[in-house]
Amino acid sequence: MALAFSLRHHPRIASPLRPSLPRPRPRRLPFCVACVRSSASPAPGQGEAVRGGSALVWFKNDLRVDDHPGLVAAVAKHDTVVPLYVFDHRILSDLSDEMRELLLFSVKELKELLKGQGSDLLLGFGSTEDVILELVNKVKPSHIYAEEEVEYNLRKLATTVESSLSAVPFSWGNPEFIFWRTPFYDFKNLKELPASYHEFTKLKLSISLPMPAPTIPVLSMELKTSALPSLVDVKNYLDGAPCQSDDSWISLKKASPMSILKRNRNQTIMKTDPAERGEYYDEKGKETSSTFNNVRSSKFSNSMFGSQEGSLVKGGTNTVLNALAAYLRYLEGTARDDWQELHDKLRKAERRKGASFCALFGSALYFGTISRRRVYYEAIKYEKERNAGFLSPFGYSAPTVAAAVDAVCSMEWYSVLALKSQICKEGVYPVWIWRWKGHFIQYTAVGNEGPAALLVHGFGAFLEHFRGNISNIADGGHRVWAISLLGFGKSEKPNVIYTELLWAELLRDFIVDVVREPVHLVGNSLGGYFVATVAGLWPSLVKSLVLINTAGSIVPTVSSIPSVDVKLIQERKISGLAWLQAQLLLLFLRSTAGKFIEKCYPTNVERVDGWLLGEILRASFDPGAAIVLESIVTFDLSIPLNYLLGSFGGEVLVIQGMKDPLTKSKAFLSMVREHCNKVTVSELDAGHCPHDEVPQKVNSTLREWITRVESSLHILERA
Repeated sequence: MALAFSLRHHPRIASPLRPSLPRPRPRRLPFCVACVRSSASPAPGQGEAVRGGSALVWFKNDLRVDDHPGLVAAVAKHDTVVPLYVFDHRILSDLSDEMRELLLFSVKELKELLKGQGSDLLLGFGSTEDVILELVNKVKPSHIYAEEEVEYNLRKLATTVESSLSAVPFSWGNPEFIFWRTPFYDFKNLKELPASYHEFTKLKLSISLPMPAPTIPVLSMELKTSALPSLVDVKNYLDGAPCQSDDSWISLKKASPMSILKRNRNQTIMKTDPAERGEYYDEKGKETSSTFNNVRSSKFSNSMFGSQEGSLVKGGTNTVLNALAAYLRYLEGTARDDWQELHDKLRKAERRKGASFCALFGSALYFGTISRRRVYYEAIKYEKERNAGFLSPFGYSAPTVAAAVDAVCSMEWYSVLALKSQICKEGVYPVWIWRWKGHFIQYTAVGNEGPAALLVHGFGAFLEHFRGNISNIADGGHRVWAISLLGFGKSEKPNVIYTELLWAELLRDFIVDVVREPVHLVGNSLGGYFVATVAGLWPSLVKSLVLINTAGSIVPTVSSIPSVDVKLIQERKISGLAWLQAQLLLLFLRSTAGKFIEKCYPTNVERVDGWLLGEILRASFDPGAAIVLESIVTFDLSIPLNYLLGSFGGEVLVIQGMKDPLTKSKAFLSMVREHCNKVTVSELDAGHCPHDEVPQKVNSTLREWITRVESSLHILERA
């Protein structure tokens, strides 16, 4: 097989139904390249490397030469440097068509930049371990440089590549892996890093400077490489790749929650009021059309965006740096067409203060065409230019500078938290990292066989809130997933507007991309409402629904979602009043969290221990915590529960702690019994969080429920 790689896949890779512990990583050098500081020097005890030989630089989500410590180290120590990018189904399968197109833009610009220096970016299709194995046989590298990852799938991929190479006895010696990072802060030991952002800021760590792009040596080897593929080539490859999800499941991710609600309402209106059909037909067409369809209709050849309708900046480092310069200088105005286009996109994306930065540059940071510390450096440099070389202690003079700095500092904090969770095994359960729309999401998976169950926490909680449930349910012959939702726990808290549909979409994608099979969905409080929304919008993903002291309301005689509610969800914005309410609520929760939570555990207050309170308070100091609260205070949970349960049509178990101080339990259950079908009710002597207050009772109920539902489903399948 040559490096002009054919469209193929590896037969040995099976679809992972659950995460497995990574295998040991043989011959892995300690973090020696910019792991703790921005330096290409070897780690203590390794000694000075002698320049010479060849090296392979494996690009993944680091598609740049600027501020690339791995590339800098490779160029400094080796005469021959071979850059490689592999279009692997394990990397591409979870990306939307729009993101795949943006990836191709980034790879194209990186390839052109390297070719301009006499080098090249070798491209391959297929399993990375096979591609690298073939290339190692041709190049005979002494080292392979790759970025240290935190995402589970990419860490597993790196382990697979290492194991594959270690199993082959090369006559010249096996290549050694050097895993590098681009540290934002100058800290010495990741294990000693505090888990609290409040404590972390007290360290006042200096921020590392970005590294200039190195001069890449001319690639004199005769190596065949393929041309940049088109999006059609990528899609054709994925269609034949192993582990490809069923087409019907893939299609579920293409329709937004809003489009489903509008379609359902449109169908109801067409049956009841033909005069109003036109209003919803256009909206439906607009909503379900993919942003990607507009890519080829862009008016301007010098546009910095993938499409006229899209808001994500495309291209490589040079394009992104130009876009960043335009973004930072928004207040100055411009006569340039490309900068004016960006300013127009900025105004549309600024649904709340500072939200436009991630909306515009999210894909660039995801693919690593620009580093976080390069963004920080450029923003601070511009701020100093505006203020005669000084930085004011009272804040930044331009809102775009503040947005950029706040965003990358927040991203770096959650990246460090995620990496620490992978290196330092601190909790009872293994913690894995899933990347959703570029954001770090923490989850766990326990159990080796049996039906799949997904546990979803409520407001202010996290996956460990199911500390008394996960192992017990798994021991009963089930596979159990638990997730910390976006905006909660140690998952990322980005500057976005949080809605019930956003969290429902996250859960949908988690089931499709991570669990990869229908699940028994279990949710507490707000989490109950979110899982009900998932079941109502995508019933094929859910085997049964369990609502534990759920949020939401029952509306008698409801048959459809009112159009005004759909519009309110879609156009929700954050007001100044919501910001003030969120700040006051945050202060109130920090000062009274203990007393408030104890009221939610009336029969077993001992469960409100120091660990639980500490984790809740820790998360309240995370960057972005106030932003989550801003959205929460605007919630009205406008889609009735009985509408969602009716749309689901499957079996529902309602577990209700009857001493819940937040709900009139008897009145709520009365409405459930009267207006909801296929609902089983279990009343418990507990408060708002019975799964943690009386875990033994809830566990036995859940295990019996899942067993009964599975038995019923098997009977239906045989019928």
